[in-house]
Amino acid sequence: MSGVKELAYVVYEAGDLADWERFGVELLGMQLGERDENRLTLRMDAKAHRWIVTRGPADDLTASGYEVEDDAKLDALVKRLRAAGLSVDEGDAALAADRRVERIFTTTDPMGNRVELVTGLADAAPFVSEALLGEFVTGAGGAGHQVLLAHGVSREEYLGFYRDLLGFRISDIIVEELSPGVVADLIFLHCNGRHHTVAFGDMPSPKRTHHFMVEVTDIRDVGRAYDRCMDARQPFEMTLGMHPNDEMFSFYVFTPSGFSVEYGWGGLVIDDATWQVRTLDRLHSWGHRPPGAVAELLAAAPSPLETGESEGGER
Repeated sequence: MSGVKELAYVVYEAGDLADWERFGVELLGMQLGERDENRLTLRMDAKAHRWIVTRGPADDLTASGYEVEDDAKLDALVKRLRAAGLSVDEGDAALAADRRVERIFTTTDPMGNRVELVTGLADAAPFVSEALLGEFVTGAGGAGHQVLLAHGVSREEYLGFYRDLLGFRISDIIVEELSPGVVADLIFLHCNGRHHTVAFGDMPSPKRTHHFMVEVTDIRDVGRAYDRCMDARQPFEMTLGMHPNDEMFSFYVFTPSGFSVEYGWGGLVIDDATWQVRTLDRLHSWGHRPPGAVAELLAAAPSPLETGESEGGER
């Protein structure tokens, strides 16, 4: 079944475009694409944009652009969605130009998220970042991955849309009891070699999205971005750590809009011919601690004077 091949771009609505420009360019190492009073775009590679940020009060995800391989497959996908009873509208020339794509159709997922199905996301000038030693990992894996909030919608409903209609495949599931009676239950889906392009969980958040993941080719860029965010006092959601399923070494930092970006390196690439779906019992192999918990541990740690140690480490 032909379907989506990658996550091409995301569209966010944000109240403070200047803060978003600083966050994306100075802290994450992206390149500013276009900028006017009500809109800016951020680049991660040779494509015209990967993030579009428009001015508005939502401070949340407003659309996800998924690219389909060619016109014939896009037409087949639209036909399949309409046969399933979904409303699918063809975007006009103005919308296609705004998104820098050749063709675009819009629909809505079971959570109410706007989904844009496109072909031909345009290239632009070569990507340049003054902050990165390496590059962002895009290419066949698309822009990255995002975790969306289910908000009470059943797994059967959103799998019926993303798996059965858009053609995503299940990568794995994580179910972890975080505390008595509090269970994290997430499912991860892929549409190319990237371990997951989209994942879903029913976490207590008013946002549509929990985070967007960007991946870099050089592990040093993770540490350098971590320091830039720390020096800028950008609030962190989680410290450095690693996931057991996609094996991503990463940290989580809050965007100016209150959801997070995962900044990572070393993500697993899936080979569908050999991949086995698993259910794991933990979200993190190590690290990824809330900064507040780390601060409490450091505050509770005895000083060298209390333990009788000298500055040279001798008693």
